[in-house]
Amino acid sequence: MRKKIFVFLSLIMLVSIVGIILIQTFWINNAIEISKNQFSSNAKSALKDVATNIEKREFRDFIEENRDFFSHTQQNPKNRDLRTYIFQKIDTINNEIFTYKQSTLIDNYEVPKDSKTNTSIKNFKSYFSKKEKEISSLDVNIKKDLRGKQNYKATTYSELPAFSKLEMEQVYKEVAPSKPIYQRISKKELKDNLQKELKSRGIDTPFEYAVFAGEFPTKLRSKNFNDNKKDVLITPIFYNDLGKTKYYLKVYFPDKKGYIFSNIKKPLFMAVTFIILIILVFIFALYQMIKQKKISEIKTDFINNMTHEFKTPIATINLALDAIKNPKIITNKEQVLKYVNMIRDENKRMHEQVENVLRISKLEKNQLEISKEVVDIHDILNNAISHVELIIKNKGGYIKKHYNAILTEVLGNNLHLTNVFVNILDNAIKYSKEAPKIDVFTQNHGNAIIVKIKDQGMGMTKAVQKQVFDKFYREQKGNIHDVKGHGLGLSYVKKIIENHNGTVSVESEKDKGSTFIIKLPTI
Repeated sequence: MRKKIFVFLSLIMLVSIVGIILIQTFWINNAIEISKNQFSSNAKSALKDVATNIEKREFRDFIEENRDFFSHTQQNPKNRDLRTYIFQKIDTINNEIFTYKQSTLIDNYEVPKDSKTNTSIKNFKSYFSKKEKEISSLDVNIKKDLRGKQNYKATTYSELPAFSKLEMEQVYKEVAPSKPIYQRISKKELKDNLQKELKSRGIDTPFEYAVFAGEFPTKLRSKNFNDNKKDVLITPIFYNDLGKTKYYLKVYFPDKKGYIFSNIKKPLFMAVTFIILIILVFIFALYQMIKQKKISEIKTDFINNMTHEFKTPIATINLALDAIKNPKIITNKEQVLKYVNMIRDENKRMHEQVENVLRISKLEKNQLEISKEVVDIHDILNNAISHVELIIKNKGGYIKKHYNAILTEVLGNNLHLTNVFVNILDNAIKYSKEAPKIDVFTQNHGNAIIVKIKDQGMGMTKAVQKQVFDKFYREQKGNIHDVKGHGLGLSYVKKIIENHNGTVSVESEKDKGSTFIIKLPTI
């Protein structure tokens, strides 16, 4: 996959995912806004109905309690009707008598017939009204006599004539405002009305309320009402005869946001879940693309390295065969034997390379059968060291043994464990810029033996340490590998150690060397 194509596809995927997330976010915000507006609309409607219900209830009570307050004092049966209404309200708390009097004069006329239109209007009425209000002190003796003596007829509002209803409403709207607000409605009635109307509109969340007289709160308020709270709903209550009022019902919902979100939590949860899933899928797809790109590069690098590894022995074999064909060499038995041994060694070298690849492949598929027996780790280490000791000496280096383990026997495969240690020692030699300096330590930890192979080579960065046991991985600078190999050695080490129920790790610092740590269970 070319780099430009990879970047182009990544950008398209990124733009697509960002677009989807933005659309989902817009939808979520829109759903929240609609829910807020619907909540506010329903709550305002509930408050208006509460105000209407309270006023209707007060008017019904007024009619039922004061049906006998008016009397007809005069009446002209032909063309004049004078109605006088007298209403008295006794306030025993403030020692006051409130008197309201309204006189209405109704003149009836009959307009003569119009000769041109041949029409007439009968019972044309003209109204003249006079209203009087008076507040006087209540005598103590009268106050005693009046206690408990009010006796009203049980005539209801609906039984009054239509004309009387309008008049009574006029009286009510002028008389009722004189009463204190707490005598017109109780906290319980107000709260019950609010709960009823709100629940009928699907709003079931705590609320705080208060009745204000202008800018000042009255005694009608909930315990936790906060005057400074924002997002408060307001509706006027108790209009007077002029269509005005000084009282306002204020309500707010402390958990409004939580309630709104609870109503849309299912679609909101689904939308957020899909957004997260889309992001995760995008990240996973991008990761897989990068991984596949890296694997492709590693495989290409592996093929190049293996080609190089095979090219040298093949060239050596060809040269040896050409030399044997030489008439001067073919008659020299020693020379022929020398070239034959050279061919055999190079052939063995290629065979080992192929075997390494096949072993790793079988280990990946769990097809490699490893027979195990009781073996001594110190013996295996000595055998592995003997394979590389001569090379180390030729390079002017050293390898020192620090065997401190007492329990050294494990259940394992002698050949594979030897190859494990040879691979690690071989890496220590390859990645030493100067003469190899290697120390081998053993110690016991519980029921396990720990082997540490420490070198003073080039070391590794933290990033390299995370990948050093990956198949085909080899540290490189740009496109150049400083050390020959095919990147299978340490991958093989990890697979074999894990097959023996052990662990392998590395501690390293750039330019200060590396320490490979192998832990195996003892028996």
